[in-house]
Amino acid sequence: MKEVITRLDLDQEFETRERCFVTELCNSPDDPSASIARVRVAPGVTTRWHLLKDTIERYIILEGAGRMEVGNLSAQVVNPGDVVIIPSSCPQRIANIGDADLIFLAVCTPRFTNEIYEDMEDASGL
Repeated sequence: MKEVITRLDLDQEFETRERCFVTELCNSPDDPSASIARVRVAPGVTTRWHLLKDTIERYIILEGAGRMEVGNLSAQVVNPGDVVIIPSSCPQRIANIGDADLIFLAVCTPRFTNEIYEDMEDASGL
């Protein structure tokens, strides 16, 4: 791995099937131990139920208000400064309950790859 400084480039944001928008900040095979993405959920949108296999995820809420559902916890409101720890293979989804975009960082260890993502709505018919 080499030292590097990356810059946020919102022109690189892409829409996902999960109903959110992602900008990868750090996700490279050269650094397999972790990835960091900026995630944006529009007002009134709830992401799809999903889980990440063999990967721990953390949401760091930066802007907006959300309702987080994760594992066996009851749904809880999350606001800027809150951190959500999501164990490997733990069902999760988040809803934007505010009037502005909900923005958070998603930090995955090890790094996120498409192969670890499981859409639970397709699998269960939810």
